[in-house]
Amino acid sequence: MPAADLQLDVRSEVPARRHQLIFETYQGLGDGEAFVLINDHDPKPLYYQFEAEHTGEFTWDYLEEGPEAWRVRIGRIVCP
Repeated sequence: MPAADLQLDVRSEVPARRHQLIFETYQGLGDGEAFVLINDHDPKPLYYQFEAEHTGEFTWDYLEEGPEAWRVRIGRIVCP
């Protein structure tokens, strides 16, 4: 059975640091691995940044969509 996904809760982080932490966590993933981002708002701008910088290399699945917490499973696609 695979290990549970890492949970990255950025709600207590200052906004200026959040994207850096999220991208550092993503870069640390192996192919096929994922983490669950926990945020206090819909991270849609983050999705657009991923789409611009990592097109076709990531997955993005909402697990919870507010109103108090948003949980998004972000994964690294297995590259051929």
